[in-house]
Formats: sequence, C-alpha cells, structure tokens
Amino acid sequence: MAYRSISTLIPLSAVAWLLCVFPFCSPLFAQSALSGGIWANYQYLPDDEANKNSWGEIGNEALIIYLDGAADEGTGNWRYSAEVRAGPGSFTDPDNNSTGDYWVIHKAWVGWQLNADHIVRVGKSQVPFGWKTTNFWPGDIFLAGFGDQMDVGVKLSGDHNTLHYDAALYLADDWGSTSTDTVDDNRHWGSATTYRKVQTLVVNGEWQVQSDHTLGLSLQAGRLQNLMSAERPVDGDHQAAVLFYEGTVDQWFGKASWIIMQRDLPDDYVISAAVPERIENQRLTVEAGYSVGPWRFYLDASVAEPDTRGSSTDAISAAAPGFSYDYGPGWVYLEYLNQDGYIDRDGRVNEGDFEALYVSLDFYL
Repeated sequence: MAYRSISTLIPLSAVAWLLCVFPFCSPLFAQSALSGGIWANYQYLPDDEANKNSWGEIGNEALIIYLDGAADEGTGNWRYSAEVRAGPGSFTDPDNNSTGDYWVIHKAWVGWQLNADHIVRVGKSQVPFGWKTTNFWPGDIFLAGFGDQMDVGVKLSGDHNTLHYDAALYLADDWGSTSTDTVDDNRHWGSATTYRKVQTLVVNGEWQVQSDHTLGLSLQAGRLQNLMSAERPVDGDHQAAVLFYEGTVDQWFGKASWIIMQRDLPDDYVISAAVPERIENQRLTVEAGYSVGPWRFYLDASVAEPDTRGSSTDAISAAAPGFSYDYGPGWVYLEYLNQDGYIDRDGRVNEGDFEALYVSLDFYL
C-alpha cells in the first residue's frame, strides 16, 4: 500500500535514522542486537453470532522487529532501542496513526548514559506513569489512557539508593502532526480529526520500601490540541495522578493503583460533539498472580467511577483472569475478559457489556 500522508515521512525517516546509527555506521555501537518475533490471537466472542457461528476466529497477526545497541564500555555513553510492528495485531490504529496502515514504530529512542545512575532518552519512549499490566490480549482495561503508552519527547531517569525517579517532557503522543497513536494503550486521547495530547510534563517517583515492595507516585499535566481548526490551537488541558504499589512475596506478585484524572476538552470539539467541557473520573486497578516454573497465573481487575458533572453513568468494572506458559521460543496465553463498561476517546466512563476469550501464541528469534 502506498503511503500518501506527509506525516508518514516522520516514522519512515526515523527508521532510516535508526539504521544509520546501527553498527554499520558507527564504531561506537559494538554491542548491538537485531531480533524479531511473530504473534497471533484466537478470539471467541459469546455475544457475537457471526463469531460464534465460525467458532471464533484466528487473526491479529503481527511481525515485530527489535533493534537494540549500546557503546562498548569506555568508548562512549550512547545506547538506543527501537521496536517496529507490522500487521493487524500491531495494536495500532490506522485511522489515527502516522502511517495510515497496520504498521507502526512502537518505540524508538536514543539515550545518553550521563553516569552510572542517570540516563536521558530522546525519541518515543514509555511514559513513566504507574505500572503496566501482565496480561497480553485484554490489555490495559481501565488503566485506559494511562497504561502502556509510548509518547515522543525527552525523558530523564535516575536512581539514588532506594529511590527511582523520572522526569519527562513529551511534545506529542506520536510522530507527526495529527496522530494520537500511543501504542499499546490506544483510542483514549482524541483522534486525528478532533484533538490530541501535546506538551505533557510527567514526573514519577518510586520508593523501594523493601527489596520486593515498591510505592510510587506519578503526576502528569499537559495540553490538548484542537485538530478541527486549520490553525490547530492548543486550547484544552489534561491532568492526572496515580498512587501505586508493586510487590512480590515468594512466587506471588501483586500491583495496585488509584488514578484520578481531569480533562478540559477543546472548545470546537465540545460544541461539535455535544460533550461535557470537563471530564473527570477515578479508577482503582489491581493485579494479582502466581508464578511457578514456566507457568504464570494472573488476574487483572478494574473499577472506574465517573465524576463528570451531569453524568448518569454508574461505576463500571472489569476482570481479566488468565495464564501464560513459557514453552521456549515464546509464550502461550489463555485469557478471559468480562466488563460492563469502557473508557472512550475522551476519557469518559461509559456503560456497555463485553465478553471475550483469547488464546494467543508468539515466538521470538
């Protein structure tokens, strides 16, 4: 498929740039690795007659390529990391990404190791906000918009004794001028024709209370850019905070977080879509699991409570139990998702039942 959008040139140039800094162009990158993998997913939807009649469907296939490298000790302080995906299972949104297709640069950053405890990353890197889920296909559930996100900007990460901290400034949530593709946690920050997240400051602090127990606090605040006007004014705002815990006890592991968020949507979008100007809600998310040998059993559960003025929506909940098995070159996942609501592109809490069974398989070279 031909790529017609000028925004596509940005991720394509990013690929070329990464290839240029790969070891073929610079002697500093003596430690390097090029690897890849493939995954696919079986999906059974009990409430979908067409899906039931075909006994479910196998799809969401994707090819994943990883590029990682670093300078030899004593020869430089550079490192880089990138991940490129192609296929319907890439967790990207063609209508709202920078390529207009099912391929995406999930992450791509170059880092400077300032010293043993501090690194600066420039490019598309993971937003340091709370924790990410263990499950594969059910995804971030009601972390929605604050889960496994990759945004474009600069991030400083450091450690001091039992503290880990990050400070980041993200120009936008994806490459280009209209994309809202955060990959993997998509469809929660507007769209290419309404608004997108920009100019976002994120700070994160984590305290290792004991060797296997960590408490953390993450804050973020930024702007929302109006994509409905030719001038693309930045006339919306967003703020969020999360208090979280991560820990392990022997073979048990657990996570918990409490998120509060607020969005003041751009004026043109509020008028056009007839939505509230200010969106507010809070979410409680937990994860618990047990690991034994190649097996990993887990449960992700979420509750979201709308605080938007005038909202008549009740609190919603979701649960996703599952397990994974490490068979050698990859993993097999069996996961079930049941929810009575969802978080939309505006971050609003909505009611709506959904149920699915997923069986996923991947392998890596």
